[in-house]
Amino acid sequence: MRPSKRLDLIPPYLFAQLEKKIADKKAAGIDVISLGIGDPDTPTYAPIVAAMQRAVADPGTHQYPSNRGRQDFRAAVAAFYQRRFGVTLDADSEVMPAIGAKECIFNLSLAFLDPEDIALASDPGYPVYTGGPLLAGAGAVLMPLKPELGFAPDLDAISDADAERAKLLFINYPNNPTGAIVPDGFFEQVVAFAKRHDILVVHDNAYSETTYDGYVAPSFLATPGAKEVGVEVFSLSKGYNMTGWRAAAIVGNADAIAAYWKLKSNVDSGLFEAVQLAAVEALSTEVDKDVAAMNAVYTRRRDLVVEALRQAGVEVTAPKGTIYVWAPIPAGYENSAAYCEHVLEQAAVVISPGGAYGASGEGFFRISLTTPDERLVEAVERIKQLG
Repeated sequence: MRPSKRLDLIPPYLFAQLEKKIADKKAAGIDVISLGIGDPDTPTYAPIVAAMQRAVADPGTHQYPSNRGRQDFRAAVAAFYQRRFGVTLDADSEVMPAIGAKECIFNLSLAFLDPEDIALASDPGYPVYTGGPLLAGAGAVLMPLKPELGFAPDLDAISDADAERAKLLFINYPNNPTGAIVPDGFFEQVVAFAKRHDILVVHDNAYSETTYDGYVAPSFLATPGAKEVGVEVFSLSKGYNMTGWRAAAIVGNADAIAAYWKLKSNVDSGLFEAVQLAAVEALSTEVDKDVAAMNAVYTRRRDLVVEALRQAGVEVTAPKGTIYVWAPIPAGYENSAAYCEHVLEQAAVVISPGGAYGASGEGFFRISLTTPDERLVEAVERIKQLG
């Protein structure tokens, strides 16, 4: 039994490794607090759960779904984009459900990349931006996110050769893992770059609804010309506490979505219709108050973590978006993995090494805010005591 050689091209998935480390420690009787994985610790909002219960009880949702999605789901996404971002979408050709953002991003690599092609991927970034192209038989070229540019890549630093080979460009704001928000004018630069080099932009919009301090995250598609060159993957996982539901949508360029649909129709049977109906409820104005309440919780947790890290001598910037705090490792450690291993062994706290998200993440670590307040307090106190 010999696995394919393509599996040798990618490292083990970061979060799978973290889960194993946590399990091993707990099996040894150690009280481990995990701040590694960004999985909301509070329930999906009650109106969404109620809508799902009604939909599951309806026999009409029990058959194969269409890859194109229910008309009411597509209409709800289009209405949400108009209300929330001021973006007009054709519900028939510019909206399609996805079985979570991860699936969508990976399948876009299969749909658009040939072996001689590359994808330009944010570094640090979500591992699927690089793993997807490699599994598709293509390549990935990293775009370092520059702290001095507000954690945006320098598009002018991309070589002409790489720009001409590139068919996809992955970006993500608010950004995982750095928590950065999109710098002024960056989306406009991306549109111009993509037009110049005939590249499809994929904006991973997983955190637009999780923001703080009055900041309101924009859609990439609100940028003039963006729909001509790009798609956006809107996920309900984080903003609506729906990570396990696998509910997302790809929106934007109709030709790109048609290609994605052609691939999907040969890969799976679409998103369960009951989940689509629950997503319709999630995108209604009734749930806005639940999103706001959840953001207030994350704001409190963010402030708690940032203050504790500053007291410990860590120079950290409070993020305006996402469910993460991105901070530099203390001096005296060989790399971020060594520091995170030290924290795990000495404090029984799991944090994510920045280097696991790409070479440009080296020297940083990520803390997730998806832990109950009292456990979060205990975790940061343990880290502080390490000195």
